[in-house]
Amino acid sequence: MRQFVSSTNPDKNGLIVVEGKDFRYFRQVLRLNTGDMLSVRIPDGQLVNTTVCKIDDKKHSVTLQFCDTQDSAENQSSFTQTCEFYLFQFAAKGQKMDLIIRQATECGVSAIIPVTGEFCQAGAAEKNFKAERYDRIIKEARQQSGSPVNTRVEKTMSPEDALEYWKSVCQDGSGSEMACVLYERSEKTTSLHKLAGQFEQIKKCAIVCGAEGGISPQEIELLQNGGFTPVHFDTNILRCETAALYGIAAVQSAVLEKNLWQSKE
Repeated sequence: MRQFVSSTNPDKNGLIVVEGKDFRYFRQVLRLNTGDMLSVRIPDGQLVNTTVCKIDDKKHSVTLQFCDTQDSAENQSSFTQTCEFYLFQFAAKGQKMDLIIRQATECGVSAIIPVTGEFCQAGAAEKNFKAERYDRIIKEARQQSGSPVNTRVEKTMSPEDALEYWKSVCQDGSGSEMACVLYERSEKTTSLHKLAGQFEQIKKCAIVCGAEGGISPQEIELLQNGGFTPVHFDTNILRCETAALYGIAAVQSAVLEKNLWQSKE
């Protein structure tokens, strides 16, 4: 479901004025006309229905009128209400990192944390980190997928800082936080379902994925000491951008459908 992600709320008259690059998105991608209906995600995360009430091609602006209808909530995705997902991605090269961010956003990941690693290209993370570019990628992905999650990309961190970040996420200490690291080697790993089955409820989930060169044994040990469990998928050798999407999808399915597969065991 397409949606428009607005950086502003409707004004006192229930109007939202769209200009600039967003105008081109309306006219060239959505091809909207006066009177068309459009779902808009406003800053507080709510999905509202609007009507295109005015298009000014000379000023390159579109005016949307808020509609007080009852079916907006029916279009909202509800899967993120039960669990927040965090992707700790060892920094991949430029275009690969862009793709990972786009796909993670479409999957409804709450935060993407680039991590510098032993096998990452030297200086790649800092060189390629472009907040404005990432914001644009996230907005486009949310509009395409209809994701209600306000995905964000954090500043690049060391593995040690990434562990501290995860600790801050889990500071309430409820015990409903699962953390796994996707590992290409099979020794000293566990299955995803066995790990997920150890939790009565999972409200927050961290997924660590390596870059092109993978994750070093020393980094795996560091992550293990920080509470992350190595998980191995019995599949082919995957590129890092494929592994990230594969991992997110597998973990989300295992976590969000846990009650279904546990009841059959």
